[in-house]
Amino acid sequence: RAENTIQPRIEHIIADLLEAIGESPTRQGLRDTPQRVARMYGELFSGVGLDPKDAIDAVFDEESADPVILRNVSFYSVCEHHLLPFFGSASLAYVPNGRIAGISKLARSLDLACRRPQVQERLTGQVADAILTALTPQGVAVELEAEHLCMAMRGIQKQGARVVTTAVRGEFPDGRWDGNSLLALLRRDS
Repeated sequence: RAENTIQPRIEHIIADLLEAIGESPTRQGLRDTPQRVARMYGELFSGVGLDPKDAIDAVFDEESADPVILRNVSFYSVCEHHLLPFFGSASLAYVPNGRIAGISKLARSLDLACRRPQVQERLTGQVADAILTALTPQGVAVELEAEHLCMAMRGIQKQGARVVTTAVRGEFPDGRWDGNSLLALLRRDS
């Protein structure tokens, strides 16, 4: 998408929004707000139209068949229902099937999937699907735990409530591991 056409549109919309709530977009404190918000939205939604599997671009042949686990990866996304943030921690695991990824690429895949209007349930599945597609492992497990500001600061106003979602993918053909055992590894205290 052409950044030079999107930025002015978002700026105009934000100025209209400020006027609609009774504020003046020309007031000193708000004068640059439409531009700041437009830049921020460009960053927050930079994953729209991109495939999270493409972030897993450092793949190596390796005969390991033992689980690879990445825990406590912080993430931030925006709830598509209220356009408010949700944020938390992700844990990812896969059982290699002759291929491994550069570990930071798993976190990049998560970040890319986060950078679009999202629901946590879909986000969890998109990350698991990206790992499965990019690496063709025996199996994958992903768990996200997040607080949603749409629930904490409006509506029911329950601060600190956490939503946990999981996704398990794969066949686990060698029988040593399965989805439940991977999820257990994700949840084990370090």
